[in-house]
Amino acid sequence: MAEPVALPRRRAAAARGRRGRSPLLYLGYGMLGVLVVVAVVAPLVLHDAATGLSGDANSGSTGAHPLGTDGLGRDMLARTLVATRQTLIAATLSTALAAVLGIGLGVATWLAPRRVREVGLRLIEFWVSYPTLLVAIIVAAVLGQGLGPAVVAIGIANAGGFARLTANLVAGLAAREYVVTARLMGVPPGRIAVRHLIPNMAEPQLILVAQAFAGALVELSGLSFIGLGAQSPAFDWGALLNEGASKIYTNPVLIVGPSVALVFASLAALFVGDGLAAAANPRTNTSRSRLVRRADAAAEPLEADVLLAVDHLTVRHDASGRDLVSDVSLRIRRGEILGIVGESGSGKSVTASVVSKLLAEGLTATAARVELSGADLLGRVPGPELARRVAMVYQDPGTALNPALTLGNQLTDVLTSTLGSSRRDARENLVGHFRDVLLTDPEGRMRQYPHQLSGGMKQRAMIASAMSTRAELLVADEPTTALDVTVQREVLGLIKRMNTTAGTSVLFISHDLGVVRALCDRVLVMKDGRIVETIDDVAHMTTEAVRHPYTRQLLAATPVVHTSRPEVEGADR
Repeated sequence: MAEPVALPRRRAAAARGRRGRSPLLYLGYGMLGVLVVVAVVAPLVLHDAATGLSGDANSGSTGAHPLGTDGLGRDMLARTLVATRQTLIAATLSTALAAVLGIGLGVATWLAPRRVREVGLRLIEFWVSYPTLLVAIIVAAVLGQGLGPAVVAIGIANAGGFARLTANLVAGLAAREYVVTARLMGVPPGRIAVRHLIPNMAEPQLILVAQAFAGALVELSGLSFIGLGAQSPAFDWGALLNEGASKIYTNPVLIVGPSVALVFASLAALFVGDGLAAAANPRTNTSRSRLVRRADAAAEPLEADVLLAVDHLTVRHDASGRDLVSDVSLRIRRGEILGIVGESGSGKSVTASVVSKLLAEGLTATAARVELSGADLLGRVPGPELARRVAMVYQDPGTALNPALTLGNQLTDVLTSTLGSSRRDARENLVGHFRDVLLTDPEGRMRQYPHQLSGGMKQRAMIASAMSTRAELLVADEPTTALDVTVQREVLGLIKRMNTTAGTSVLFISHDLGVVRALCDRVLVMKDGRIVETIDDVAHMTTEAVRHPYTRQLLAATPVVHTSRPEVEGADR
């Protein structure tokens, strides 16, 4: 019985995926399809016309021979179409050789010892510093004439580009915990490459393959044109161009066929490469997140002190058609700290992402209302207005901060570019809030990079940045999870201080009921994307007082912390 419902969802998801792709990608696929059909059919149908001699030599364009005939009376249109198979096979083989050789070298370079790695990286840089066609000519001259040596030459010439891209990608992947752990556990380098490295860089490599194929077509034709590629009686588009070039002034139509075919095939490969790049780019991918107003659910009237109102929010994963959040409604009053608790995957962070208009790609949110202090978040909200209304503190400040910029340069960006502050005023504002969050040497911290600060210091800096915009709502998405208990206490005190001194309302996301009990005024308990219980009296939140069995399970799993609520609230006063 589930199939009739699941099938339309899968079809809708597939349709959304198709809409997310670039039209250039489909055009490229269509053009390549035409080439493949010609490569398969033309040698079977036109072989005799392409190779058979006739008395009508060096003919111009006629009804029988639209692209003329060569010096032996062979039809140039037929020869161009028949040469498609040879040309595409050679370009495919050279591209495959370049990809295998370059990717293998790039991965091996980064898995090698440090000194070998440095030598390998310098060799790759030297390799790509020369034009690929020049390298191909040199290698082909060494290997000799023929289509086989030309394929090898172009594969070697193009392998440098794959090696450089692979080395750059592996540089980031090699530092990931799962790769480091695999190496420490003694997993062989080849297995690490196949299982952990290559699959995680398949997308950019696929784009480079399409672009390299287009380059290989031109390079192969170039080698054949100068006599280093296909040798008679074999022929490809480059060889045909070479034959027609000698008669370009007496019978120029001879070069039209191979020229048009080469341009057509190159454009097809480039369209595929550009289409894949556009589909992979989140800035141009049309399959992005969406906020849609529901017409089938009525929004409830708002009380005067309500800052944030969410009515009947549902968030769906487009690819699977599964609801991550189902019919969630909530209110946050001015000056209130509202906590949302639940296990991982319960929908807490997804709900918060809708409130902050940071819904991830591939998700669609529908709601009767998402309103913050009179601003309709389901519509378009200008950047400066959103920055003044919502501030974010993330779970891991290390990933929220740009490692290439100092704290001063990146944390003042919102104040200068969005809120219109001068650079001097923005720095003074941020330094003042660094003092408020008890960061030592605040002026010096502005000149430091994120890696020079501890986790607690980075989280303090993020809270100071949130305070600097004087936002009405702070969305804190598990801001204490990655910190030790001492720093957790300090961060909670800072958030409470921001709430009490500036009147900032807080949406606090956590899976720790102990932390929520110490900080929040009210608590929403989420499970499987739904709110299963609302707790208004947080001070007396016990297993006997709560109603839902899931809430009792969360309380039973929470360690008892012998700290009074007022003590935590006033920790940093």
